[in-house]
Amino acid sequence: MKKIAFLLFACWITTAQAQTKLSADEMSALVEESLQFSARQYKHMMRSVPDSLLPRSTNTDGSLMTAKFNWWTGGFYPGSCWYLYEYSKDPVFRQEAVKRMTLLLPNQYRTNTHDLGFLMYCSFGNGLRLEGTEAYKDILMTSSRSLSTRFKPTIGAIRSWDHRQWKCPVIIDNMMNLEMLFWASKHSGDPAFRDIAVAHANTTMKNHFRPDYSSYHVVDYDSISGQVIARKTHQGHADESAWSRGQAWGLYGYTLMYRETKDKKYLTQARRIADYMLNHPRMPEDLVPYYDYDAPEIPNAIRDASAAAVMSSALLELSRYTKKRDSKRYWNAGADALASLAGPAYRAKEGENNHFILMHSTGSKPGNSELDVPLTYADYYFLEALLRYRQWK
Repeated sequence: MKKIAFLLFACWITTAQAQTKLSADEMSALVEESLQFSARQYKHMMRSVPDSLLPRSTNTDGSLMTAKFNWWTGGFYPGSCWYLYEYSKDPVFRQEAVKRMTLLLPNQYRTNTHDLGFLMYCSFGNGLRLEGTEAYKDILMTSSRSLSTRFKPTIGAIRSWDHRQWKCPVIIDNMMNLEMLFWASKHSGDPAFRDIAVAHANTTMKNHFRPDYSSYHVVDYDSISGQVIARKTHQGHADESAWSRGQAWGLYGYTLMYRETKDKKYLTQARRIADYMLNHPRMPEDLVPYYDYDAPEIPNAIRDASAAAVMSSALLELSRYTKKRDSKRYWNAGADALASLAGPAYRAKEGENNHFILMHSTGSKPGNSELDVPLTYADYYFLEALLRYRQWK
């Protein structure tokens, strides 16, 4: 199966101009083989990570980079294990997810971070979806209450960071934490959580996006007046550039906003972001973006497979909310990006890459941090996209 899938991928690359994607059968074979590979790779991973830590990336010396429970990426590894359990039904992945989630429990009480959706919903949310464990509901409700304390009514948004040079910063990444708040309203019957999510999305749509529907990374606000102080970047090339993962966060965020509200303005926003990305003259042919669409070193700029994974998963979902030609266009683009990630240029060999699935992601180029390395969240959204393709094909 593995050799067949890789031969199919190579054939697709050589005929890329003649066809937009693999056939349905070829893509299904590649997805199945990729999930099987990922399960094997993560069985190696779970044996290599110390019990008190979580996998994050690769250090500059090539060794495994780990993180403590409070680092923002902590929820992705147990979330990936839940995805692999969903696919394989192998109890070893359930056991590993539960074991690592125990480390995350203190995060539910934290009011000093906006990343509680990443930390708690990607982990406990997936566990609840698959297992229905009652205790997870209480943990997610506590997490949602903690996140809600960061909402600033004068701004209409959830504050992101409490540090650096900012007054009251809101980053585009924060759109990804809103899904947990929608769950909290549905579970509790309290509309306040949903109201916060809607207000945050509306404020972000108003102030983060340029006329071409690219997004700023950071918008800094005056917390008293609610006025915008500055629009900046922290991980992109420049304040006025388009940081690729930020564009993917926005696409995913407004797609989920439409899913949860059925408000067509969010669908319109998601489509405009998708079209900006897919029509960008500096989007590579394989649909794995450079770390920034405006990086001056293009075509020699480093790629960001994590941006492609988030984009792929979002496009597959967006295709379900659009019709006919547009639906097919978004589905094909999501599948094409997924096929690229599943191919030998981006997917690691078994037993290599510190047992992460994907290679060639970028954390922060300006910060000289996590450059051209695996990232735990790239794996998470890659697995999510594989499962979405498998379910929705």
